[in-house]
Formats: sequence, C-alpha cells, structure tokens
Amino acid sequence: MRTFGFPEFLFILEAAQWTLALSAIAFVGGAILGLAIALARTSDNQAARLLSTGFIQIFQGTPLLLQLFLIFFGAPVLGLDINPWIAAGIALVLNSAAFLGEIWRGCIEAIPRGQWEAAEALNLNYGARMRDVVLPQAFKIALPPTVGYLVQIIKGTSLAAIIGFTEITRAGQIINNATFQPLHVFTTVAAIYFAICWPLSLLAARMERKRARALAR
Repeated sequence: MRTFGFPEFLFILEAAQWTLALSAIAFVGGAILGLAIALARTSDNQAARLLSTGFIQIFQGTPLLLQLFLIFFGAPVLGLDINPWIAAGIALVLNSAAFLGEIWRGCIEAIPRGQWEAAEALNLNYGARMRDVVLPQAFKIALPPTVGYLVQIIKGTSLAAIIGFTEITRAGQIINNATFQPLHVFTTVAAIYFAICWPLSLLAARMERKRARALAR
C-alpha cells in the first residue's frame, strides 16, 4: 500500500490547473451569457424578460450536481458524444450565467432612476442608454459581488469529480483510493482550495469596503 508523500501531493497540486481552467471557462462563459440575461431581465421586451426569468428560475432552482448529471448522462441518450470536460464546462457556464445574470440585474436596477430618465431625455435608445449611461455605473457596483461569486464557481468545480473530471477533488479521490489516508489527502485538498479562494475573498471584501467608504463621503 502506498503512503501519502510528496509525489501524491504534487499529483493533487497539478490537478489545480484543471480546476482553474474549468473555473475560467465557467466564469467567462457565464459572464457573457449572464450579461445577456441581465440585459434581457431589464429590457422593455416582455418576451425577453419572461425567457430570462425562466432560465434563472430553472438553473437557480435545481442543484448544480443534477445539472451535471442531466448534461453528462442525458447527452448520450440524445445521440451526442460528450466527455466530462465538455459536460462540466456546459453545466458550470449555464449555472454561473443564471447567478451572475441575477447579480448584475440587481446592480443595473440599483442605478438611480434619474440616470435612466436623463438618458431617455437625451433620446437615447435602450442600447445606447445601457452602453453609455447605465452599465458603466453598474459595473462599479457589480465588481465586489462578482469577485465573490467567482469563489463559488471555483468551489463548485469540485462537483465535476462526480462525472470523472480530474480536478483537485477527483485527484484527491484517486490518491485516497491508493493510500487509504483520507485525513492527509483531503486536508491537502482543502488547503489547496483555501489557498486559491482566500485571496479572492479578501479582494471582494476589500472592494466592498472601498465602495462603502466612497458612498459614505
């Protein structure tokens, strides 16, 4: 039986690159789709509002693990060949889009109505109002919660281990099955997650404090 040592630690640490890669895909893809959802939620088009609201309710109202299962095991039923990397990426992008879209919807609606009315008085259409007036202000409000949610995305990638995607948690499972030393293995896994997420949590908190001071002036 193997014992937990530096090679095993290195194997888990190297898997962090896949956790970070999957997190980047989920965040970038989720941000693009989430912005579209936030804009749809705040648009004047009723159909767009209904569709975006339905999307958010579905993906916020069901567990991410279930979404992973439906995509990974459901795709072959539809005749689609899908591997764990693609399944995890799609599930995390859709899930992240639902949460980021709702976060950003709240930030957009937090802009004072006077700003909207001023843009309308200038005869700006919806696209110009959002691009030139609303979104630049909403971006400053959205930055702290967006960075905070990135931490949730990173931790959420651990669920991809269930479908065989080899990230930090899956690497820990593999090493534990070889060494039978769960305390050592999963303490190491937790420490690596903490090392990745803690600086981001500090950054989000710092941004929030900075914004609170700016509002208090």
